[in-house]
Amino acid sequence: MIELYLHNRALVSIIELLGDNENDITAGIGWALSHSPAFLNALMRQVFPNVSKPKIQRIMLQDYHNSHGITDIEIIGEEVHCIIEAKRGWNVPREHQLQKYAAKLSSSRSRYCALVVMAECSDEYARLGLYLRRFVSGFKVIYLSWGDVFDICSPASTCTHAEKRLLTELHTYLRRIVSMQDQESNLVYVIAAGGPSVQDWCGMSWRDYVLRNRLFFLPVDGRAHWPKEDPPNYLGFRYEGKLSIHHVEKYEIVSALPGHIPRVRRRKSWMDEPHYLCKLGPPIIDPPHEIRATKKLRNFPVKAALDLLLTCKTIPAARNKTNKRLNG
Repeated sequence: MIELYLHNRALVSIIELLGDNENDITAGIGWALSHSPAFLNALMRQVFPNVSKPKIQRIMLQDYHNSHGITDIEIIGEEVHCIIEAKRGWNVPREHQLQKYAAKLSSSRSRYCALVVMAECSDEYARLGLYLRRFVSGFKVIYLSWGDVFDICSPASTCTHAEKRLLTELHTYLRRIVSMQDQESNLVYVIAAGGPSVQDWCGMSWRDYVLRNRLFFLPVDGRAHWPKEDPPNYLGFRYEGKLSIHHVEKYEIVSALPGHIPRVRRRKSWMDEPHYLCKLGPPIIDPPHEIRATKKLRNFPVKAALDLLLTCKTIPAARNKTNKRLNG
């Protein structure tokens, strides 16, 4: 068979001709759902486990309504009606978006209705805090990671030959989509924030200075084990079993700190050295439990994935799982 290339990339599935943005992904999934009863039934069992073999009448892609917005995928049957929102990467839809879809479901004639969210992050991360509620306006919200969808669309022995070929192509397409995720884009560089002792140059502890002013700085000479590449997207500050995680909104290298940082009571000699200066965003939602650093870490910085930091009980556990993910 002659190999086919698109933009110097080998294509192994016809679905890959669609592309890899959110609309392309939902189009590929929608096509497979409409042509594979096995895939459709497997998905319906995940969404409506108490409904036996629901009769599906139509599948709608990118359906627009003036007050409800654009839905990615709608599956409508005699008994069931679900709206699927698919997201590229770790983003999950906010509640106000799901409320619009819930309003559409409220006028549905189907007995069983549900909202389904698909994204890259784990279920634990998606459910943290107010990211993704389990019910919106009375409708159940089911979360499926792309890994879950990958498993659901795996060709089964009961599939026809045509279905197996289609699902194999979808399987290959989703595998490439998932593998394209930048595994380092959500790494957090975790730093010990120090104790409560007051610094004479600012009149407060180092920890309070950083968190209140949302500024972080350190010398560029390598003494602080800063990564050689650009600063990471996220910085985490650990203290007393707590973890405050911030997105790095902007960073620059300044020749001296005075004039760039506020509330300096007493100028110190180290302030006249070149520094990385990071402006931090507001703290990300607090982890649902205390995260311990353990004595082995001491004051050394640690790199760990954002979702694992928020779901593991210790920072070393999050670091170890992150390393396995990056190496795997």
